[in-house]
Amino acid sequence: MIYLKLSEENFEYDVRGLLTSFYPGAEIVLGEKEELLPGDRCLRVDHGNGEIRVRLLTGTGEKEAFAPADTSDRKTAKSVLKRLVYGLLSEDTGKKLPWGTLTGIRPTKIPMAMLEEGASEEAITSYMEETYLTGREKIGLSIEIAKREREVLRNIDYEEGYSLYIGIPFCPTTCLYCSFTSYPISRWAPRMEEYLAALFREIDDVKRAFDHKKLNAVYIGGGTPTTLAPDQLDRLLTKVEESFDFSHLQEWTVEAGRPDSVTEEKLRVLKAHPVSRISINPQTMKAETLRLIGRKHSPEQIEEAYGMARAAGLDNINMDLILGLPEETIEDVRFTMEKLYAMAPDSITVHSLAVKRAARLNTMKELYAHLKFENTGEMMDLTADYCRRLGLDPYYLYRQKNMAGNFENVGYAKAGKEGIYNILIMEEKQTIVALGAGSISKRVYPDGRIERSENVKDVSQYIARIGEMIERKRVLLED
Repeated sequence: MIYLKLSEENFEYDVRGLLTSFYPGAEIVLGEKEELLPGDRCLRVDHGNGEIRVRLLTGTGEKEAFAPADTSDRKTAKSVLKRLVYGLLSEDTGKKLPWGTLTGIRPTKIPMAMLEEGASEEAITSYMEETYLTGREKIGLSIEIAKREREVLRNIDYEEGYSLYIGIPFCPTTCLYCSFTSYPISRWAPRMEEYLAALFREIDDVKRAFDHKKLNAVYIGGGTPTTLAPDQLDRLLTKVEESFDFSHLQEWTVEAGRPDSVTEEKLRVLKAHPVSRISINPQTMKAETLRLIGRKHSPEQIEEAYGMARAAGLDNINMDLILGLPEETIEDVRFTMEKLYAMAPDSITVHSLAVKRAARLNTMKELYAHLKFENTGEMMDLTADYCRRLGLDPYYLYRQKNMAGNFENVGYAKAGKEGIYNILIMEEKQTIVALGAGSISKRVYPDGRIERSENVKDVSQYIARIGEMIERKRVLLED
């Protein structure tokens, strides 16, 4: 048990992030306890008199650290606080975190901003080492990715352009770790026409509101868009194509993530439209793990779906995998990478397992407490090595709370095959208009301010309240 006592509650999120990283799986509660049980910890943070003081109490003693800080400047105070907490927790556990005190999900925004201001790589490295205690390997990775992102996005119009996300929140089954808005297609197939009708109303309204803007990227995700029947998929793609001006379009992605949703007919539909990029996502090539996480397809079906996509003429295929899946070892990861190496996709996205609050792994954790979840630096390095050998270099990166091993998600791609939308959603430099149940639109203002509008997650509510969803977006996006 970890007890946390803060004199300034507005730093709770940041301190919790570090505690979770150093003590994965531990329960964190606010408050103090006079007598600690073996293994318990109590972290106390005090602000005042121009300094921040941090104490870590255990059953056998306590350690303290303090430093001067202008507590009226939140950004400066937070930075000092996190370094103090990091030092005590690192000493207590014997661990060093690869990203140091960085707990945010977009670490590449730091080198990106500094590069745009003309800073050298040496200056960026020094700043991230001193300010965030980040390791040099991760700093180097973030700089490499930031430089590539700048190149990929060089022709994106941030002020007059926008990107479009369309959510199809249905899947063959729900994976054990999934927290996305996703519903079983077997139950919702009878109401799919109602869903598409509501979605088409949203498309019509965005068409009217944005007919003077430049559409740069379209991403149809989910869920699994290829759970739609071929004629439904065709009508959706046709609706998008007929509704928007594609003269400035640089990418159109459709997720075909679940191999058991992919057919030759659906692939022909994708090829008949100007879809430029698809995803077929194994997550792992180990049959036992696929069954354990709730995927009802075999490794052979993954290879079959990939082969069909290549035969259909699709020439930009991404494949996702997840490190830290239950009971998987480095040899299992090597086996998966050997299979992907033989298929040679155009991009590979390597995710570190992050168990979200709504996932079954969390809501039903007592059923899975016996399972071992492990991600290591060796696993991350192994996937990076295979990707580099395939000619895939890192192009985007993001982090999540509760990630296995406190690592990151990295997208690797051949030159010219990068996922443009993936970068845009992470860097938050362009307005993204999002349609469908559970989607979130983000308006980015010239001064960097961001405002959001969320669609309800429940499909029935989305259908019934589509007028309200349209009005919400209209208020957000109107000039």
